[in-house]
Amino acid sequence: MAMLEVKDLEVYYGMIQAIKGISFEVNKGEIIALIGANGAGKTTTLHTVTGLISPKKGSIVFEGKDITKVPAHRIVSMGMAHVPEGRRVFAELSVYENLKMGAYTRKDKGEIEESLENVYRRFPRLEERRNQMAGTLSGGEQQMLAMGRALMSRPKIILMDEPSMGLSPILVNEIFDIIRSVSESGTTVLLVEQNAKKALSIADRAYVLETGKIALEGNAKDLLEDDSIKKAYLGE
Repeated sequence: MAMLEVKDLEVYYGMIQAIKGISFEVNKGEIIALIGANGAGKTTTLHTVTGLISPKKGSIVFEGKDITKVPAHRIVSMGMAHVPEGRRVFAELSVYENLKMGAYTRKDKGEIEESLENVYRRFPRLEERRNQMAGTLSGGEQQMLAMGRALMSRPKIILMDEPSMGLSPILVNEIFDIIRSVSESGTTVLLVEQNAKKALSIADRAYVLETGKIALEGNAKDLLEDDSIKKAYLGE
């Protein structure tokens, strides 16, 4: 059984249908990439899965439980974390305070401290800047903070929305190395990313979204070699 199963999902903004009956699944331990042009429905899909938007039709099943109508905060406590597009850090709070916010659904102080140490090990720069206001960090550091904050909830699956957006090529490589290491440490990853080449290079499987529908799906390495993908998304 898949860890996350999305079936026949339809989402509307008023009269406009943004998602047109998509179905996909994520198995435990996988990195799954959702790629597609701007406006294809990638962010809407993530927002619906994490309970921020209610679908008109379809179902979302996480670890065998139907979460289609479960509120977002309860979905977090079930083991799903969301790193939103544009990072969305709390600018007026310190790095440390932002990270503690990520653990708001957890009660055990000892375990929270252990998670904090793990985040600092993974992102040494965050430890160096732990007392700095989040709003004064660079874009790359804010992305690391958003990822670290999500990891503080000790998720079983982490959904990342455009983690490379606005970053320099060197930082993009660093962020993707971190995503790979998060996966290797046992967290399942659902990745929405404009940089299709990078996403496909680390993913196991991928789904291509076009105007609210899944146009293609398959093994990520095969899609990297697919001529229509190369032409549409890889600039080749």
